[in-house]
Amino acid sequence: MNKRIFSFARGKIPRISNTELIALRSGNTSLDRQILQGKITYPERKPQKPSTFDVKKVDELLDFFDDKDIKRSYIPQKTIDFLAKNKFFSFLISEKYGGHKMSTHEMSNILTRITSFNPALGVVTMVPNSLGPGELITLYGTEKQKDKYLPKLADGTYIPCFGLTGPRNGSDATGEIDTGKVVLDENNKLCIQVTINKRYITLAPVSNLIGLAINLEDPYELLDEGEPGITVVLVEKGTCGLVQESYHNPLNVGFPNGTLKGNLLIPIKNVIGDQKNVGKGWKMLMECLAAGRGVSLPATANASSKASAFGIYHYIQIRKQFKMPLAKMEAIQQKFNNLIYNTWIIQSSVELTNTILDNGDRPAVLSAIMKQQTTERARIVLNEAMDIHAGASICLGYSNFLEKFYRCAPVGITVEGSNTLTRSLIIFGQGLNKSHPYIFQILDNILQNNEDDFMKNFRNIINHSLSLYSKSFSLSKSLEQHIRNFACLTNFVALKGGELKREQMLSGKMSDIFSNIYMALSVQHYQNVYQSSSTLTKYIIKRLINENHVHINEVIDNLGVEKYALCHLKKKVKSVSYKDERKIFNEITQNSDILSEIRKNIEIRGVLKDMEEMSNLDINSSEYKDLESKVINVGEYPIE
Repeated sequence: MNKRIFSFARGKIPRISNTELIALRSGNTSLDRQILQGKITYPERKPQKPSTFDVKKVDELLDFFDDKDIKRSYIPQKTIDFLAKNKFFSFLISEKYGGHKMSTHEMSNILTRITSFNPALGVVTMVPNSLGPGELITLYGTEKQKDKYLPKLADGTYIPCFGLTGPRNGSDATGEIDTGKVVLDENNKLCIQVTINKRYITLAPVSNLIGLAINLEDPYELLDEGEPGITVVLVEKGTCGLVQESYHNPLNVGFPNGTLKGNLLIPIKNVIGDQKNVGKGWKMLMECLAAGRGVSLPATANASSKASAFGIYHYIQIRKQFKMPLAKMEAIQQKFNNLIYNTWIIQSSVELTNTILDNGDRPAVLSAIMKQQTTERARIVLNEAMDIHAGASICLGYSNFLEKFYRCAPVGITVEGSNTLTRSLIIFGQGLNKSHPYIFQILDNILQNNEDDFMKNFRNIINHSLSLYSKSFSLSKSLEQHIRNFACLTNFVALKGGELKREQMLSGKMSDIFSNIYMALSVQHYQNVYQSSSTLTKYIIKRLINENHVHINEVIDNLGVEKYALCHLKKKVKSVSYKDERKIFNEITQNSDILSEIRKNIEIRGVLKDMEEMSNLDINSSEYKDLESKVINVGEYPIE
């Protein structure tokens, strides 16, 4: 019997490539596993030592920067030099090497503030503090590499970038990646010979220390350490045949982005960690992805959403149509509620995820959820804000506080793995294997041909499934019960095994449910910590669960015979309550704590400052009327 069960399970598991297996074994789990266990414990925020970075430098940066200086599609060299020399690129580097090693919370808050002022400036600041040479050298470099490069990365001598993607490898990062081979140079030294064609590389046009990921082969069997595979190397500008001759222009957003090309001959000592790390590059990259996916991109989404929400909050009080403020119109109120709904979810999830990361966890699945959810929700916020701001948002000028974020929104959607594939393949597809309390163990047992451990884990998953199934008949409408119901549903969907890779519509819908649950937990956690508004918290969680009921109904309807065992999980979806919408609008506009939370960590200058000042002025005063004219007028330019 055991052999038959083992054989059946072997036939159900998906084909797993080496890169997928490395991804599954990299990082760890956190609330994602608890969700699939059906039982949650919120993390406590541990005290973090403040960094030695002087936050007044942020004020100096924002005073120094003028977006009118942007030429050739990206910010000027003098701004990059300012950032480098003032150690804005050193947030992941320890004080030992002259850096300002920060907690995740501290770095996220600084990135949010800078990005709320100008997205291009935020991108340039965050890239060296995300996936790149600095973190890779810190975690995997030799002592000699650390001593050589980290002090110069910290003081701005080196401007880093990292080259992974090319014309034929984007979201499939290692698909058709540049391939090189180990050779001997004219001095009989081991080298890597490779022709590269990298694109979409942020900071490439201005970088002088480049990290490169390549697929390394050893056809002549020259390696005595390491093994063929994805390998990460360092190349300095102007060496090894590297060519930096062209740049891209991502929608005139304003950050340097470009290409890395050339026929390169790279000494083997340039491998990060030296020859012993040849072939270990994908594992290294997977273990460092939490910063880009879990911190930097969510910080940009947080910045654009909070700045947009803050501006629209004031604008609807000031702007009149049909002889009344926009705030009095229900059509505007409903859009505004949706805007705040998504903004609050984003800032709450950033808070919870930063806490998890500061506690030492590196949950790859939660980082993928954060990247996809925050950038998608930020786009919704911007769309709603643009609709409300209307004509003022489509004309360039002083009063338009949205267009810089609107142009940047597709960047976050696209980079670090497109959201379409992140949702359809990673969040639930890989998340099921990695986050489930038993599935990866079973998978590993099969790969290792370990029948005894397989049967032990098989019994565990059967007991786990039966326990959740029995609990799924509860009539409770709580978030906790909703989580148990999802965990139960997950065990049934998991029976599809390898078919899930092809059934991406199903996997994507399960990702939506999974993600919404994490967002709901984030909102509740935010309320637990800051006590801002129980009314808004309940509204958001209720709405997220209601959205999930729609998704769960759809998933069950698209299952096979197993759907008949899950009929009790299908729910009648409640219609939108206009009464609730009016109530929540009043709560948002009358509870000052809500606006205070939205204002946190964003820069208020220009037209945003004008609108904030107007809220403290007599509506009939000349000062109010002068500011009103500035706020509602749009840019006008002379005809040449």
